[in-house]
Amino acid sequence: MGTIATQAIGEFIGTFVLLVLGNGVCAAVNLNKSKAQGADWIVIALGWGLAVTMGAYVGGMMGPAHLNPAVTIAFAVIGLTKWAAVVPYIIAQFLGAILGAAVVWLAYLPHWKETKDADTILGVFATEPAIRSLGANFVTEAVGTAVLTLGLATFGHGSMADGLNPVVAGLLIVAIGLSLGGPTGYAINPARDMGPRIAHAILPIANKGGNDWAYSVVPFFGPIVGGIVGALIFAVLPI
Repeated sequence: MGTIATQAIGEFIGTFVLLVLGNGVCAAVNLNKSKAQGADWIVIALGWGLAVTMGAYVGGMMGPAHLNPAVTIAFAVIGLTKWAAVVPYIIAQFLGAILGAAVVWLAYLPHWKETKDADTILGVFATEPAIRSLGANFVTEAVGTAVLTLGLATFGHGSMADGLNPVVAGLLIVAIGLSLGGPTGYAINPARDMGPRIAHAILPIANKGGNDWAYSVVPFFGPIVGGIVGALIFAVLPI
């Protein structure tokens, strides 16, 4: 798969595509006067699943296409990723996420002025819980990400037709979103939440409010903990 630098470029481009499409579906469904406004949770779950699939195909040309610091760290813990690659991958993932979110801002430029609710605007970029309870929210994020890393590690262990892994990974994201996404909006990826949250903070977005940094620790650390747990479960399976 080339050098770590090449693989990191793959992580950057793949995560960029992930966020353009993922934040894009959130914008489409939530911003005023969007033709997709009011589409339901199923649309968001499908949109994010397809975003992961497309990002994995693009990023997978150059590297493992983790697109997610929690996956990178978890796979390093169980020896599926070299520790030397962890920091370059994560930096690339965060940069790709920030840039992807910025592109969504540009793509929906007139709609921010039409959307007066600051929480709705923040929700396009970052996750917010349905019921704010940081401990419970942390557990939800950890559980969702444990399912993610367990599933991804299992897919990599088994035999699939060439090129099929990104599709199955996308279906896993859809399943997590539909089944476990209700309480927190299922960040299950520190870069997916923190990167766009940073973009929200620095971009001149009309009608935006605060960035809710107090909550940001949940979708940052919850997925890391859960991702490691899921990977360790995979590591002890008798396979």
